[in-house]
Amino acid sequence: MTTVTTSKPFHIDKKRVYEAYKAVRSNRGAAGVDGQTLEQFDEDLRGNLYKIWNRMSSGSYLPPPVRAVSIPKKNGGGERILGVPTVGDRIAQMVVKQLIEADLDSIFLPDSYGYRPRKSALDAVGITRKRCWKYDWVLEFDIRGLLDAVS
Repeated sequence: MTTVTTSKPFHIDKKRVYEAYKAVRSNRGAAGVDGQTLEQFDEDLRGNLYKIWNRMSSGSYLPPPVRAVSIPKKNGGGERILGVPTVGDRIAQMVVKQLIEADLDSIFLPDSYGYRPRKSALDAVGITRKRCWKYDWVLEFDIRGLLDAVS
């Protein structure tokens, strides 16, 4: 009987990388700092996905820099910088998201609504509305510009 060993310290299915690619593809998105579009990535899809899988499963994946894009703030309050990752890095991020999301989601409080699966801003508004009818007090916190002020 022979035992098959692998030199890969992290078990990541190749199919998961492909599923992450499909999710990224459906979201579209701009090219990152390398200038590579989704269409260009697709020209060597098999090779590009293999590189991502190989680097992630061997623990040697290093994310490339992101492209900084200035976008105007709503209501004319200046600009903010948006970081645009490369297509490959968006796929790698999606692989990680798919691997850890279920485990991490279970430790969030039920009232946490931001960036969670099957929860939305409308859900938060709905529970707020219910509580407005249930309680006779209000706690107000103005978060406008909070993330601009916190280092």
